[in-house]
Amino acid sequence: MLSSDARILRGCALVATPVGILAVVLSTVLAGSKGLIGALVALAVVAVVFAGGFAALMRLSKDRPQLVLTGGLLVYAVQMLIAGVFIVVFKHTTFFNGKAFGFSLLATLLAWVGAQVWFTLKSKTLYVDPSAGPEPGDKPGGKAGT
Repeated sequence: MLSSDARILRGCALVATPVGILAVVLSTVLAGSKGLIGALVALAVVAVVFAGGFAALMRLSKDRPQLVLTGGLLVYAVQMLIAGVFIVVFKHTTFFNGKAFGFSLLATLLAWVGAQVWFTLKSKTLYVDPSAGPEPGDKPGGKAGT
């Protein structure tokens, strides 16, 4: 993992963690022990799904940098789909409070995605290697083989 990727991942975790803790506290106060369990499950889902998606995107961008935009959109769509599936599946569970789970998941998810956008924009990661010289066969005018 590149250092800029590690900074983005760390920044996402640092922003989402306080939001998740606040969601846990509010869920516990408003819904009791079932709210606590629901909020903790939501935090675990966000941590696993979004950190895993970010790791998959970084792996893809390392191997095929031309697919970063497509891969990013695909990873984001899959993450939202998984979050939606979790909300629908656990909507009527009796093991924990479904509303506390859903709101905690949504709040932490939005914090993570917002932080990921913010830190990605601020990372100023180069997508062209400036130290690489011209390709063999390139002419000074910029057109190869003419």
